[in-house]
This record gives sequence, structure tokens and C-alpha cells, in this order.
Amino acid sequence: MISAFDHPWLGGLFADPELAAIWSPDAQLRNMLAFESAWSRHGHLAGLWSEADGAAAADAIAKVEITPIDLAEGTARDGVCVPDLVKALKSQTGLSAVHTGTTSQDVIDSATVISISATLDHLITRIEALKMQMIALDSQFGDMPMMGRTRMQAALPITVRDRLESWMLPLADHLDRITELRPRVTRVQVGGAAGNRAKTTPEMVSAVAAELGLLDNPKAWHAMRDGVGEFASVLSLISGTLGKIGQDVCLMAQQGIDEIALAGGGGSSAMPHKQNPVLAELLVTLARFNAVQLSGMHQALVHEQERSGAAWALEWMIMPQMVQATGRGLTAASELTDQITRIGQS
Repeated sequence: MISAFDHPWLGGLFADPELAAIWSPDAQLRNMLAFESAWSRHGHLAGLWSEADGAAAADAIAKVEITPIDLAEGTARDGVCVPDLVKALKSQTGLSAVHTGTTSQDVIDSATVISISATLDHLITRIEALKMQMIALDSQFGDMPMMGRTRMQAALPITVRDRLESWMLPLADHLDRITELRPRVTRVQVGGAAGNRAKTTPEMVSAVAAELGLLDNPKAWHAMRDGVGEFASVLSLISGTLGKIGQDVCLMAQQGIDEIALAGGGGSSAMPHKQNPVLAELLVTLARFNAVQLSGMHQALVHEQERSGAAWALEWMIMPQMVQATGRGLTAASELTDQITRIGQS
């Protein structure tokens, strides 16, 4: 455990258990099995096997016993876990109506998109809750006077509402972005070996997508990664908005400025009189982390020909970290908002 998100003590600051569960190895394995089950169930629509054989395989796949660690050796050898997964499915079920016509990327990408869809649901809920908290702050403190500051220098008087609007209005924009993004990213991945769907039919693709709760699409997106790139962009934009809130709170809380009062806060081992704005600082850290990771996700847009192993693997390393950073930013922002007992000049 060397990631800050699952570290024994750093996780106390950075962890987001709900989103970590959505992106956990166990969840990803369940998602892959769900794809393989749906593929078997609907394979008769492309003449891959009989409807009865496909239904039997789909039911058997739901009962297989396999753990994430069982896929480690095969992944080291093959670069992906699916070959060993398929071997295990065929061995344990004793059935042949498994996997034919699809490919590793279909399985892994579709599993990933299931996690993305669940993540978007969580983000919507958290953003809406934070927006309501901001509205409550505005109702309580919006008319209070405070000094407007440009380039960190006193400018002209404003109200607290002026500052709060710069925190709150982008949240509504992020909800719109998620609504616009969802149909571009929550698409089933079906392409087969070379990405041209040579062994399937539109009817089968639609049926598999529907069973997984995903959208159909006219072509496999094996080498067209703009959807996941846009997802990463939205994550970074949300984190950036939260980072701006955190940066403002840090500056407002400075001794001598005292434009905000917070209940709680972090203590110091050497200076007991201090009350550090830990959650506000965390928002800045998470925003900067995601801004850095976004460049990696945009590097992963460059897939050569019909499939890239290198660019694809880069997504696996980066995307779950960005999700957790964004999710934790939203919970931290909510906690920080709850700590505010005053905004404006005292």
C-alpha cells in the first residue's frame, strides 16, 4: 500500500472508501464477469452459439469462483488479465459458449465504463449536496461585507455573496458537464480482435449494452479515447473548482485577515495555539494532483493503429487515482463548509 489513497495513515486524509470500492479489484472483476455473462447470453444473436448454450454459460459464469490475485501471473505474462480469466471460465464451467467473438479490450473497457457510470452518479449526488450547503451559507452570510482582493491585494469592498458565487456557480456547470459527458463515455466496448466487430451483429451489441446498463455506439472505441479523456478533464475541472475554494479559505483564515471562522481544524505538534485549515489545504493539494494526472490521461489519447498496449495501460494507472482525488475533494469540501461559523469581516 504505497498510494496515499490506501496508505495506513495517509488514507485518513486522502481516502474515499465509497469510490475506492467502485474501482477496487473485486469490483472490476465483477464487472468483467458481468460482461462475459452478457456476451454469452446474447451470442446467439450473432450465431456464435445456440440460445440455450449461451444461457447456460451465462448462468454458469455467475457462479464461478475466481479472485483478483488469481489473475496476477497471467497479467505479468500477457499484459492483460483476460486470457487467464477466460481460461478459468471455460475450465470451471466446462462450456464453450464463452468469449468467442470478443477480445480483452472489450472486457476491460466495458468493465471500466461500468465503474465510470457509477462514479458519475456519486459525483452528481455530492455536487448537488455541496451546492445546497453553499446556498445555505449565502442565506446566512451573503449580505455581510468583506474586502474584495485582486492579485492578493485589497481592492474594493464586496459582499460575502460575491465571493460565494465564485465558489457555487461552477458547481452547476459541472452538473451540466456530467449530463453532457455521460452519453459520450458510458458506452459499451465491443470491437473484437481488430476492432471491426467482425463476429457480431448490431442486435447483439445492443443487447449486451442494455444488460450492462450502458449505451450502444456505432463503432468500437478501442483507439478513440476521447470519452475517457473527457471524463478525466471533468474530474480535473471539479477538483480545480474545489481547489479554488480551498485556496480562498486558507487566505481568508490567515491571522490578521480573519475573514472566516472555522470550527475544528488541525492542530500543530509544536504550536498548540495554531488551528490549521487542513481541509482547505487538502482541496488545493487534490486539485494540483488531478491537474498533473490529466496530462497523463491526455497522453493516453494517442493510440497507434487499432489498439495500443502502452497508452491503454497508462489509463489503468491514472484514472482510479483521479476518481478518488475528485471524490475526496467533494467530501472534504462538504466537511469544510460545515465547519464555517462566520464569513465576512468581524
